[in-house]
Amino acid sequence: MGRKRDILFAALILLVLWEISALLLKSMALPEPWVVLLDTFGKLADGSLLDDLAISSSRALLGILLALFTAVPLGLAIGAEKSLGKRLSPFIYLLYPVPHVVLLPLIIICFGIGNFSKIFLIALIVFFQILVTTRDAAKNIHRNYFSAMQTLGASKWQIYRHVILPASVPKILTAMRISIGTAVAILFFVESFATTTGLGYIIMDSWGRADYVGLYTGIICMAALGFSLYLLLDRIERRICAWTQTG
Repeated sequence: MGRKRDILFAALILLVLWEISALLLKSMALPEPWVVLLDTFGKLADGSLLDDLAISSSRALLGILLALFTAVPLGLAIGAEKSLGKRLSPFIYLLYPVPHVVLLPLIIICFGIGNFSKIFLIALIVFFQILVTTRDAAKNIHRNYFSAMQTLGASKWQIYRHVILPASVPKILTAMRISIGTAVAILFFVESFATTTGLGYIIMDSWGRADYVGLYTGIICMAALGFSLYLLLDRIERRICAWTQTG
């Protein structure tokens, strides 16, 4: 309850600061928060915003999941297996710093302008964030744990299941938390290019029409999407990594 109260209090402070800024600036480019909130709830109630919210949510979630289920097994293997890490680490070293967002035109050429190209770009960027963190987590596990399991007759699969994966999960979840912000940011970028659906499109379309209330409505919905994913991950972490919680 204390944490929820603190979050609500922080949200209230932000709304107050927003209101004060709007009153001081008196600019149509910064409407008052109650006007934007009324517009947001009104569009959600009449369903005019629900389709775009659902489309954006599915794109972000599918991109994150695609990255998770490909990066984690590969990262664990690279970190735990020295020979594999020695072969693949140079490729990660070369590819990770590349600004993958610039590949969007090529991805659209290859996969078209449908949902898959947007999901693929989100997954591609998030993939490397999760991969590097997972690799480092597995690599830093003390080798004595492996020796102890091997002494007990554990197979390689059992070592991964009972040692490598549990020891790496907290770091993986940390990477996921960082990746949520990245995924939502990339979501805005891909939805502002060659599409007519999604929250990113609503934001850019409202900006082009000087509909600033609609623009802020799109921003609030996109922020709410990121916040919801963050809360979901926080709940998952509390359930599967209870030993890391301090209170």
